[in-house]
Amino acid sequence: MLPQCDVNNYVSMHRLFAEQLRCAINATEQVDLSKLGELISAAYETCDRPLVGPAQTRDRAEEELLRTREFLDIIIESIPIAVFAKCATSSRYILLNRAGEIYYGLPREQMLGRTPEEIFPADVARMVTEQDRLVIASGMPMFLEEHLLEVGVKGRDRVVNSRKMLITDGDGDPQYLVGVIEDVTERVTTRQRISHLAHHDVLTDLPNRSAFNAALGDRLERAQEAATSFAVLSLDLDRFKEVNDVFGHPVGDMLMRGAADRLATEAEGAFVARIGGDEFMILMPDNTRRKDVLALAERLVETSGKELEADDHISHVGLSVGVAFYPDDGVDAATLLANADSALYRAKREGRGRVRCFESEMDQELRDRRLLQHDLRQALEQNQLLVYFQPQARVDGEVIGFEALLRWNHPVRGFVPPDQFIPLAEENGLIVQIGEWILREACREAASWPRPLQVAVNLSPVQFQAGDLERSIHQILLETGLAPTRLEVEITEGVLIGDFTRALNLLRRLKALGIRIAMDDFGTGYSSLSYLQSFPFDKIKIDHSFISNLEATPQSAEIVRAVLGLAHALNIPVIAEGVETEAQRTFLAREACEEMQGYLVGRPDLIERYLDLVGVTVERRLYA
Repeated sequence: MLPQCDVNNYVSMHRLFAEQLRCAINATEQVDLSKLGELISAAYETCDRPLVGPAQTRDRAEEELLRTREFLDIIIESIPIAVFAKCATSSRYILLNRAGEIYYGLPREQMLGRTPEEIFPADVARMVTEQDRLVIASGMPMFLEEHLLEVGVKGRDRVVNSRKMLITDGDGDPQYLVGVIEDVTERVTTRQRISHLAHHDVLTDLPNRSAFNAALGDRLERAQEAATSFAVLSLDLDRFKEVNDVFGHPVGDMLMRGAADRLATEAEGAFVARIGGDEFMILMPDNTRRKDVLALAERLVETSGKELEADDHISHVGLSVGVAFYPDDGVDAATLLANADSALYRAKREGRGRVRCFESEMDQELRDRRLLQHDLRQALEQNQLLVYFQPQARVDGEVIGFEALLRWNHPVRGFVPPDQFIPLAEENGLIVQIGEWILREACREAASWPRPLQVAVNLSPVQFQAGDLERSIHQILLETGLAPTRLEVEITEGVLIGDFTRALNLLRRLKALGIRIAMDDFGTGYSSLSYLQSFPFDKIKIDHSFISNLEATPQSAEIVRAVLGLAHALNIPVIAEGVETEAQRTFLAREACEEMQGYLVGRPDLIERYLDLVGVTVERRLYA
């Protein structure tokens, strides 16, 4: 039972309270505790105003006051924020709404009429009493924002926004303490989580690229002021793409987390970040000695080369590392990162699983590479690209077709090797345009041959991932008039890696047009055998690396025999690449290999060298 004075002074409010509540909601749909507290304070002050005037008027006013009190009870009870009031002189609680019960973890029957000392643990009670004393002494509201409190019998740590105000009587003496408390624990936790996600990699929980760039910027500023040095390591996991391709992304994700944990553990004290894909960066502590940086890098390579196990799958994942030092290798972020990447590129090019520090010639090498990318765009526009043709023949020597091969005659560099510029074209996406160009040129040329020989064209995995390849090929066949059955497209297993289902459907649609599909470089990948089960290839090409070693290593001969035996069992013709000697041809004939390609048959060249093979006489070619 509440004290009579407290009951008589129970909260009242005016008719417009509901509308005024809207004013307590800010633009973010959150309750403004200051405005809400002011409204409740005004309600308490209103209840203390004496009713004056004639008796009839006072009766009506009392009835209105009673209705207002009832309305007030409903409103305050429904507010989703804890509201309480207590007597300023006795500190006893006289009001607590439903949200307050939830917040405190206590039913109101255990709080109303009692003091903080009778409700809360001693340390909590002392804090509450001290806050009350400060508000009463100063007469000023107390507002605490995102304040950590341990409250209620459950002892939960919560983060709250709270406002506590003093209500005085007509003489200015303390009468009530009114408070509103908003539990913002979940809101703060969510905000912190969002902030964490903005600066951390979701998969590994390591800092991300944004966080690394910020840390590098701070480190540069500090190093410039204090004249200190530090090192930046650029790291790339070797063979990790193959893990995803063979075992799938769920296993790949688990192995990625394992690799990241190893890096973070081994590089303890350094700033380790995952900046995307299988790429990491490490920012070493200030003034770490060069030999210690290199020792860590070598240790990371060694540690990452050990087996990683996830979901019953074991994989060896290597690591390549490039190192750049401040200030020797750069005094700004862009230069340092570029030089660390240059060193990483050299490490990967030299065989991977290596550590390389930046050297000045690497910068020139990177500049040359970027310049070559620029020149490659101009090459397509300025007709510097050429189509060479290499004959394909039966093992008995009868020419049955040609493979179209891309060549680049640079105006300054001369002929640029395909293994230098094709990877660049795939990196920047230009291979889509170049691939369409060589396909059109090869089909146009083949359509002019009197003999209906086949023409084979290589397709890049990038062409399957970008653009409408099926529509492009169909359009080229219509433009050039080449029969679809005379076109053979060669793919590597890289085409099927990634979105396997999409690539497989596209291959089936191409085959439905009448186009032949050959698997190139068979035996050099990881999943070639499984792909033969998924798609009826028209031809298998044995990679030249096996043919060139036929006479040198017995293993190569056994591999070729195995491939031929598998192909024959599946009724798939086989063409061997890189046939250069009569001994190699004899071996293939003895093992019933159907076709061959290589210098023994003919070198890649302009089609003019092979006019007689395609049935075009020199006179006809000159005057056509």
